[in-house]
Amino acid sequence: MTGLNFIIFTPSFFFVVSMLLLGTAWIRIWNSRLAKYMQTLDAAIEAAIHEQRPLSIFEETAMSSMEYKLLRYISMVKANEQKIEREKNTIKELISDISHQTKTPISNIIIYTQLLEEVVEMDENSLNYVRHIKTQSDKLDWLIRSLIKLSRLETGIISLQIETKPVMHTITKALSQVYAQAESKHIEIQIDCGPNVTACHDVKWTSEALFNLLENAVKYTRPSGCIHITVEKYEMFTCLNISDTGIGINKEELPHIFKRFYRGQQAREAEGVGIGLFLAREIIIAQGGHIKVLSEAGRGTVFSLFLPHL
Repeated sequence: MTGLNFIIFTPSFFFVVSMLLLGTAWIRIWNSRLAKYMQTLDAAIEAAIHEQRPLSIFEETAMSSMEYKLLRYISMVKANEQKIEREKNTIKELISDISHQTKTPISNIIIYTQLLEEVVEMDENSLNYVRHIKTQSDKLDWLIRSLIKLSRLETGIISLQIETKPVMHTITKALSQVYAQAESKHIEIQIDCGPNVTACHDVKWTSEALFNLLENAVKYTRPSGCIHITVEKYEMFTCLNISDTGIGINKEELPHIFKRFYRGQQAREAEGVGIGLFLAREIIIAQGGHIKVLSEAGRGTVFSLFLPHL
């Protein structure tokens, strides 16, 4: 009985071993083929990237078809990149021409109106006309400069110099541009920021964004009001809060205030074109940050700028 069992078991054992050896050999063959296929694919991709002649130029295989499609795709991508670069250069030249061609005439208009204001013999009615021309010329000059800045930012012509820098320096740089206007309205400005608080940002452009927010705060804050700038450092961001005691913004207008040329109902009574907040947001977003706003009509507004640490 024992011998019979041994005779039955032996063929089964050899069959299993044979199948295992056959399976192992089959796996090794396919692994070798797969490795060779991956090497060929890698070489084909490398050749396509460098626009070299296809490896399987005379072969009617799936690899040859894929290689040609890949080469064609990469060629199309590079052609599109070159087209975008040409268009960017064209826009750059156009913006430069607009800036140059409009700067001189507007500057001349402003200078002539300043000279006319100094004419002693001019009657009060004519003087009011001159002042009105000067005001509108200043407004047009500011609008053109803002649109040029925005165009350069949106088209990527300007490369931001993002570095880890103290936030206090950026705040004081922006504040210096609105301090005289705030002082003329007896608006108190308070700053709560440590000298060693830093954030990753472009000092020049971030101060531009801060200036736009501070200018709005001064413009829409009543005389003898207050503007408070506080800085808080979080794990991933440094937050700059600019709060004022101004006229505030209606709740239904908050989703629209960052749109280009949008002006709220109450804001239309003051000078402006509605591009400052849009420009400020674009500058902060371009640096990997974001802006939030909280406001209540008649009680003031808080703009929060979040600048990343890295």
